[in-house]
Order: sequence, then structure tokens, then C-alpha cells
Amino acid sequence: MRKTDLVRNPRKDRTMRTSQIVFGERQHLLRVLDSLERTELPEDRRIEERQTIEELIHTRTVELNEINEGWDQKVNTALSAESKPAELERLAQQAPRADFYLLRLISEHPKVPARTLGELARHPYPAIRENVARHPNTDGPTLARLSRDRSHPLWYLVAFNPNTPAELRRKLQEKMRRLGEAPGMK
Repeated sequence: MRKTDLVRNPRKDRTMRTSQIVFGERQHLLRVLDSLERTELPEDRRIEERQTIEELIHTRTVELNEINEGWDQKVNTALSAESKPAELERLAQQAPRADFYLLRLISEHPKVPARTLGELARHPYPAIRENVARHPNTDGPTLARLSRDRSHPLWYLVAFNPNTPAELRRKLQEKMRRLGEAPGMK
């Protein structure tokens, strides 16, 4: 997990538990369970550890469904190449802001509509905004807004998006050229 995947709360050293984090924990626990099943252990210890790990997996599944009811089915829809643009739009509109994982998947989907990408461009999670900045369905006004994002420098991604308005692309490429010529940048 990248450091940018962690969303800090104003409280010191506390991380908001988003679907991205909970899903990652569940996936890790599934790998631990798989490892346990392939390891030589006394049977009573294997049974006890399996039950403990399965309970932890179940707890994470419940937590994902508390973030967004029917979470696994919604993620499967976002992962499906057969999903229709209207389905993706509906999923994005209904998803809570803390469902970082689902919204990130939607922002990567090749059929996501420009209108949905425009809304996702306002999400606080940088990985979602990065996906929107590079997505070929993102419209010009959204790309222009992202190029001005001071919280996370997305202008570089916008400069390479084919939908970036020509004048903006020219300005961003000029900015890249100037940065490349700056002392110490060679």
C-alpha cells in the first residue's frame, strides 16, 4: 500500500478506515488462511487458528458492508467489462465517500461517463483524482480544473490526456520543458 493510500484524520496518528484499507486487510487474511492450510501443524492448532482467521475475515466483510451495503457485488460490477455506463454512474452516485476502493475502480473503468469522472475529480483521495486526470473519457473542463489542483500536482497527467484542450496542453508542455531546463534537473 502506498503512503498516499492512507487518509489522515485531524486526530494525531489516526487513519480513517476506508474500504481500501479494510479490503486490503481482508485480502491479507485470506492469504494467511491459505498459507495456514498449506502448513504442517498439529490438527487442533490448525482448527483453532483457522477459526480465528475466518472470524477476522468475516468481521472485515461485515465492516465493508457497513461502509456500503452489498459491497462485494458492487465491486464485482465495477470490475466487470460488461458493466454499462449508467450502472457505473449509479454506483458512483450511491457510494459513500469512504468507499475509496469502489470509487477508485469506477474511476479506472473504460466505460465510465465523463459526467461521473467530473464528480470523481472532486474526491479527496488522490489516487481517484489521478485516475480521472489520465482517463480518456475525462472532458476538457474537468481536466482544466485538475491541472490547477494545488493539493496534488495533477498537471503532469493532464498534459498527456488526449482530451486536454490544445491551449492548456501547450502551456503544460511548456511548463514541463522549463522544469526540464532548470538547474539540477539534468
